[in-house]
Amino acid sequence: MTKFVLLVCGGGASSGFLAANIRKYAKKQGADLKIEARSESELSNYINDIDALLVGPHLAYMEDEIRSMTDPKKIPMELIDEDDYGMMDGQAVYEQIEDMLGEG
Repeated sequence: MTKFVLLVCGGGASSGFLAANIRKYAKKQGADLKIEARSESELSNYINDIDALLVGPHLAYMEDEIRSMTDPKKIPMELIDEDDYGMMDGQAVYEQIEDMLGEG
């Protein structure tokens, strides 16, 4: 079953590049993941459909607000490591996703 992972950042552009890198790496691993990047303002549109949520490190100040949306639905949510985000490290973030989903 495909797992839907959402990445959110301020505008969606930088996380879009990261999502593409994660998709490339996931495909090499044969993983069944759907990975999309959106602006944090769009989170409420996706909250009922996602299996995990990754948040850009620059949105750490919103962590409590975002958790108030994910926790009641038992959706795992983590901040993306600042270095991994800066390097657009698809492999490292893919491994973070695997850990979040209990598949690593």
